[in-house]
Amino acid sequence: MLAIQKKLSNSFYALLSLPSTAMGFALSVQISALSWILSTKYNLEIHEIGLVWAAGPIAGIFGQIIFGIISDKVWFWNGRRRPFILIGGFIAALMLLALPNIGIISSSLDQSVLAIAIAVALSLDLAINVSFNPTRSIIADVTPEGEQRTKGYTWMQTISGTFGVLAYVIAAVMGNIALIYIGAALVFVLSILPTFFIEEPRTLINDENAQETAETASVSFLEMLQTIQPLWGFFIYGIYAMTLKLGGIEKSHYYVEIFCFVLTIILLIKAIATSEKGKNPSEAGLIGFQKVLAAHSFTWVGIQTMFVYMFTYVQSTMPELSADRMGQVVSIAFLIFNAVAAILPAFVLEPITRNIGRVRTHAICITIMAIGYAGVYLFGNSPIMIYGLMLILGVGWAATVSLPFAIMSQKVEQSKMGLYMGLFNLSVVLPQLVASLGIGEAVSAASNKNLIFLICTVTLGLSAILWYFIKENEARENIEIPTSAGH
Repeated sequence: MLAIQKKLSNSFYALLSLPSTAMGFALSVQISALSWILSTKYNLEIHEIGLVWAAGPIAGIFGQIIFGIISDKVWFWNGRRRPFILIGGFIAALMLLALPNIGIISSSLDQSVLAIAIAVALSLDLAINVSFNPTRSIIADVTPEGEQRTKGYTWMQTISGTFGVLAYVIAAVMGNIALIYIGAALVFVLSILPTFFIEEPRTLINDENAQETAETASVSFLEMLQTIQPLWGFFIYGIYAMTLKLGGIEKSHYYVEIFCFVLTIILLIKAIATSEKGKNPSEAGLIGFQKVLAAHSFTWVGIQTMFVYMFTYVQSTMPELSADRMGQVVSIAFLIFNAVAAILPAFVLEPITRNIGRVRTHAICITIMAIGYAGVYLFGNSPIMIYGLMLILGVGWAATVSLPFAIMSQKVEQSKMGLYMGLFNLSVVLPQLVASLGIGEAVSAASNKNLIFLICTVTLGLSAILWYFIKENEARENIEIPTSAGH
């Protein structure tokens, strides 16, 4: 073990952050370049671009849970998380190289551009998801609960965010094509090399009986489904919408959408209204975990809506700009967005959490983000206004990609961190499906693309309210959360 790991020095936190940084950089490349390249180079329609983006959440649903469970239980290449980081990083770099060559691949395989774009996006996102869960779980594996773990996740975002800023600088100065190729090289290096210098613990918890239980217990699909109850509406809609899209089925009604919306509201109210007071630690942990799922899911409906349709918004509100200039505006906007998110977590948010707690800090940041989205909706009709409002939005983004992991990790059993990271990720990917498919239809049909940021404002506002209902937990050790009432 390196001396910096034994001491938990800042240099170790920086090293520990690099694998997650690699996956974050790959995601930044995707956000900056995917919609742009599909729209300008391959002339895909808005709803087709939304379908391509839907590949990511699908990969996340299966990838993060499956590989999270596996990484909890296996040990090879001297690591629990290391093998998945190495494999995912290699494939992600390869798929980034495929992005600007979709047309060539399409011609050589005699397949449609849309089909190849979906295949490449799905492979890229699957690779990212294979690695993302282990890159986050490894932080919990090698840091003690409490301030040190919060520090681990805030440092993760600071390092990752700094490289994210670099991604948008490259896009703004050199263009998206250069970003893709540089990104492929960086993703490969940052995901492969650091993992060999981080020593993972072979045993995650000290109690032998608890360890034996963790290794032998199986978790069924129904038990996992019960755990993610607040997300059932998103889950049902995702299956329904993807079935229609892949089957080419035209719908004549919106009954399913209405049902899923009503179900989501009912389950949301149920999750928030259920009290943790008087419950045993396992029950309280499950209730708290479900509240986090409910609040975090609405954050991601709004954020993913911006990610997917930002280029469409700029294209609609500033039609005088050329295609290249539009791409540059979007890249600069996300550069500012990520620059704020790079600076705040370790240097501002982490110190604040020590005074007022992680949950309250996060709720305030999400409130600020909702206000920023309202500003874009009302005043975001020029590049300068968008750049200024992105400074505000970056506050919420800084919190979103750092604090929820620390909040969630203290509510789950240490030996099943990969599983619960995967379940927690459903509060990201299922709302992403709603944004990519359902909201895509609404945006495509709307004559006024301001609808994009109206949706962002409403969903982030609701998310902020929900976060204020979540209780701040004290640090707890080795608490097992049952995946169903009888488990």
